[in-house]
Amino acid sequence: MASTERAIEPETELARTRRARRIDRALAVRYPDAHCELDFSSPFELLVATVLSAQTTDVRVNLTTPVLFARFPDAAALAAANPEEVEEILRPTGFFRAKTKSVMGLSAALVERFGGDVPARLEDLVTLPGVGRKTANVVLGNAFGIPGITTDTHVMRLSQRLGYTTSDDPLVVEKVLDRLLPRADWTMASHRLIFHGRRTCFARRPACGACPIASSCPSAGMGEVDPVKATAMLKG
Repeated sequence: MASTERAIEPETELARTRRARRIDRALAVRYPDAHCELDFSSPFELLVATVLSAQTTDVRVNLTTPVLFARFPDAAALAAANPEEVEEILRPTGFFRAKTKSVMGLSAALVERFGGDVPARLEDLVTLPGVGRKTANVVLGNAFGIPGITTDTHVMRLSQRLGYTTSDDPLVVEKVLDRLLPRADWTMASHRLIFHGRRTCFARRPACGACPIASSCPSAGMGEVDPVKATAMLKG
């Protein structure tokens, strides 16, 4: 069966930049409430929650972290915790032993190297156990107001579908989006792409017929094109 994905003419960098910014404006209209869906009240809580969000949902993490932070409210407390107690709390998030090692390790590193505080520099954040550029950019953008692109699975998938890049390397995708979008918009643009990926542009079958950016998307038509059926697919 022939693919319904339509080709577009090769773009200049200027044309792609204009299209990317047009798409981001349309997504801002569609998702005016786009935001980080992990609950947190401090940079430390967001850092830990983001590490825990790997291989599970934000909803599951938000159900787990209140118990964790009530028992271990800061880096010093979590670093000194009984690992078995932490494992039991984190069990519902999956991969709980590895996650326990990561959050306790990063807590110990925060105490030893940063006085228990979460640093506001990407170069420092990525030295912490279990913290990569994606997690660092989540923390910088949402806890410190420092713009950054979050290359989670939705951002990666949509960057390819929208024809921004063919790469599946998170660092390449981050740098491509850095070039296409204004720096001041990086954090919110990431949220909008994540919202769109979770609510409309699904991995298996996107709701193309109810997509606000279909006219600018080279992959439009790969999913459900009937507007009524597509609208019924939308989430959130």
